[in-house]
Amino acid sequence: MPRLFVALALPPDVRLRLAGLCNGVPGAHWVGLEQFHLTLRFVGEVDGTTADDVADTLDDVTGQPFELKLKGVDLFDKGRNPTALWVGIAEKAPLVRLHEKIDRRLGRVGLEPEARKFHPHVSLARLKGAWGERVAAFLAAHAEFALPPIPIAAFHLYSSHCGRDGAHYRIEQSYPLAGA
Repeated sequence: MPRLFVALALPPDVRLRLAGLCNGVPGAHWVGLEQFHLTLRFVGEVDGTTADDVADTLDDVTGQPFELKLKGVDLFDKGRNPTALWVGIAEKAPLVRLHEKIDRRLGRVGLEPEARKFHPHVSLARLKGAWGERVAAFLAAHAEFALPPIPIAAFHLYSSHCGRDGAHYRIEQSYPLAGA
């Protein structure tokens, strides 16, 4: 069964800049260079027929190209236990609109809306037992991180395959935004 998600691809130069952030926190499981992306909608494991339905229904998602602005770093936590480090998004409105359109389309093929609120970000690391001064120092050192705007002209349906050396992502289908 394929494991699917809908995401924005990031250009190689952006992925290199993000990879440059990935150090300085012992115990962090850093994202690999080829894995940087911005998830718009997690689908999960689906059978082949549902995967085909997902791919087909995304053809009907419309939207205008926009610029993605990566800015700042932060973390997700559960209580006092940080779970992930990530790069934030300066202007979320275009992403929220695209996410909502994708979510509605996927509902038409029987997929439930995501239970958690959409929080656009680019993951840098998963954290397990890493807290304290090193995480706080990382956040402080990169608080002003920002990249020039990234033109976004398409979104993609990805599959994820787990191997011995972690997950591998592959673009299964691309969906240009109007005017792209």
